[in-house]
Amino acid sequence: MVCFRLAPVLRVKLFLVCLALGAAQPFTLELNLTNSEKATCLYAKWQMNFTIQYETTNNTNNTVNISPLDNVTYNGSNCGDDHTGPKVAVQFRSGFSWNVNFTKETPNYSIDRISFSYDTKDNKTFPDAKYKGIVTVSDAVAVKIPLNDIFRCNSLLIYEKNDVVQHYWSILVQAFVQNGTVSREEFLCEEDKSLTTIAPTIVPSPTTTPTPKERPEVGNYSVTQGNSTCLLATMGLQLNITHDKVASVININPNTTDVTGSCQPKTAELKLNNSDIKYLEFVFAVKNENRFYLKEVNASIVLANGSVFSTANNSLSYWDAPLGSSYMCNKEDTLSVSEAFQINTFGLRIQPFNVKEGVYSTAQECSLDDDTILIPIVVGAGLSGLIIVIVIAYLIGRRKSYAGYQTL
Repeated sequence: MVCFRLAPVLRVKLFLVCLALGAAQPFTLELNLTNSEKATCLYAKWQMNFTIQYETTNNTNNTVNISPLDNVTYNGSNCGDDHTGPKVAVQFRSGFSWNVNFTKETPNYSIDRISFSYDTKDNKTFPDAKYKGIVTVSDAVAVKIPLNDIFRCNSLLIYEKNDVVQHYWSILVQAFVQNGTVSREEFLCEEDKSLTTIAPTIVPSPTTTPTPKERPEVGNYSVTQGNSTCLLATMGLQLNITHDKVASVININPNTTDVTGSCQPKTAELKLNNSDIKYLEFVFAVKNENRFYLKEVNASIVLANGSVFSTANNSLSYWDAPLGSSYMCNKEDTLSVSEAFQINTFGLRIQPFNVKEGVYSTAQECSLDDDTILIPIVVGAGLSGLIIVIVIAYLIGRRKSYAGYQTL
């Protein structure tokens, strides 16, 4: 049995040096598989590359570094059935393929077997190769994960066999997604657990007002289902957090933020994450069969001091609009999730249902944008002011008229 293991420190440094010198650069792969009911059944996100040694016609050994940078496809990936477990299949570049199979043994599931194939007939990648043909390395992997957990491993894992060294890191995978929703409960690999250190005790300081930040950049986000877009969102997001009596403000940069989500007939989910945000999840629902609204927000955020702030609220009622339309609020607005967590939105437009041809439908504007209510207010204020001026002028006039008469 061959298991993943953490490489020695010197080896890790050598690997990183190779990357810096121009060997295969890291590329993030992401797969969100759905079943026949369009519900997520498997989610995976990871990075990997390979070092291959081969013999040349001159009886010397050459080494090449391979990373799935281009022509990446996922043909053959599936959710599994009653007889076979889920499978992730990746094809990339010219003649390279990588597969991983999963099995379920309640209450756990396992990363069962990994195989990697390459074709030495590719003269560009394997010049002067002595053997011409397809080479496959395959073996079992001993990793068991609780069924309702998502497996995370940020550490570098190395698997060696038959002149091939496989490198994996930044792994996030759940092979048996329950009820179409990717779990927020994480199961860490042993290597990540060994890197966990106890943070120094920090005496909480009095609540401080954070330094105001500039307006966040407005980003465009979307969720696709099959070949069509099912959710559209445009917004600038500023997070306001109070944790251990310390206030923080975080602007979300859409250029460095990843987007996932799902769309169901009566619920829709938009999930954002980046290096600081483990997840920021917006859940929308249908009410009365003819309107939608923001029902739930869940968040887990890494703060500047390394601590993690997490919160959830599934009883919200924001961004209400008719089905078949979008909700829009151009002016700055505040979404209060809890006493410790508020989200300021800028340039907001959202449509989580009934998106047609990938474009927004007619928007219902928020009250902040609706200027029509200002007209009667302005007219009323003007009339009130005019009446006050007339009354004051009348009183002054009467006072002057009495000033010309003297008592005899």
